[in-house]
Amino acid sequence: MKRVPLAWYNLLRDRTRLTVAIFGVAFAVLLIFMNLGFLGALIATATNVYTQLNAELFLISPQSLELSSTEPFPRERLYQAGGIAGVKQVMPLYTDYILWRNPETRISRAMFVYGINPEDPVFLMPELQRPETIEQLQRPNTVLFDRLSRPEFGPQTPGLETEADRRRVVIGGQYTLGGGFAADGTVIMSDQNFRRFLAPRPLDTINLGLIQLQPGAVPERVAAAMRSQLPEDVLVLTKEQIIARDSRFWIQTTSIGFIFGLGVIVSLVVGVVIVYQILYSDIRDHLREYATLKAMGYSGRYLFIVVLQESVLLALMGYVPGLVVSLGLYTLTVTATAGSLPITMTGFRVVFVLALTILMCGLSGLISVRRAVTADPAEVFG
Repeated sequence: MKRVPLAWYNLLRDRTRLTVAIFGVAFAVLLIFMNLGFLGALIATATNVYTQLNAELFLISPQSLELSSTEPFPRERLYQAGGIAGVKQVMPLYTDYILWRNPETRISRAMFVYGINPEDPVFLMPELQRPETIEQLQRPNTVLFDRLSRPEFGPQTPGLETEADRRRVVIGGQYTLGGGFAADGTVIMSDQNFRRFLAPRPLDTINLGLIQLQPGAVPERVAAAMRSQLPEDVLVLTKEQIIARDSRFWIQTTSIGFIFGLGVIVSLVVGVVIVYQILYSDIRDHLREYATLKAMGYSGRYLFIVVLQESVLLALMGYVPGLVVSLGLYTLTVTATAGSLPITMTGFRVVFVLALTILMCGLSGLISVRRAVTADPAEVFG
């Protein structure tokens, strides 16, 4: 603790430089928080639908990339899975895109569609279990509209009529789910309406098979039994596995995941460069003092600790404003996207970015301290 004041006084000696350093670190912290936030929102929106699907196991084609780009497979596979011990109920889910016309602007946009049997409890959202909602789904050319759809799709008023793929369509009700990066909006319709709107798409091929298990059944064991009995044209995945599969696709395969991941790395590099410049300038300005300390018998380890403490102090002073501004931008982003982009701050992210910030500044200190440690008093004062 006795060594901390020296590092603190070195930083306070030039208040302008200290202010620039704090802003530099805060800017790097802000960039890291925003990139991690968007990356987290990407994963959350891409996999949120699985948390709302009423199933423990899923059937999906091996050729499917993720939920919004699935390849159909025979519905027969779902019924075959229904005969395996431990299975309570099987339910088909159909997915595709239709062109939804904004009734006010007359502009059509791609809308993601879920097709379900209205009698099947496919989704966990309570509002979809109401008898009046099921009755609306059973009506011809009637859909349920996602509240988190982009405003560009137009009004969401129940009873409103417009067009979808040149067919008359009526909004029968609403629900809250979100489409994320894959879709700006979603609707749910009955399987019969799905067949009408997506003709000539048949109902004997499905995009996702939902499998509910009997109470006490172990998902991994039932999944293993299914894999041994079903053909290789379907994958059997638990809810955790299908979420991990979609997450890997968005992070490792898409340009969106690459951009946000690269953004975190670039932010760290920016922070390292900024802090290095500040610490190097401080060491250069205090080189005589450091040389004097060495001449007085202080070791290079002592000088190393002083510079490292300066790095940690800069990290902490820059982290706080970076965190505060990030919280504000998170809230602004959620508001601007009407909640469709769930960018939220987590406790893990707060601690993780703090550790990255200390590591970033510590690395800058390690790079810049060499000048002070190797300073030769004879050369400095010669």
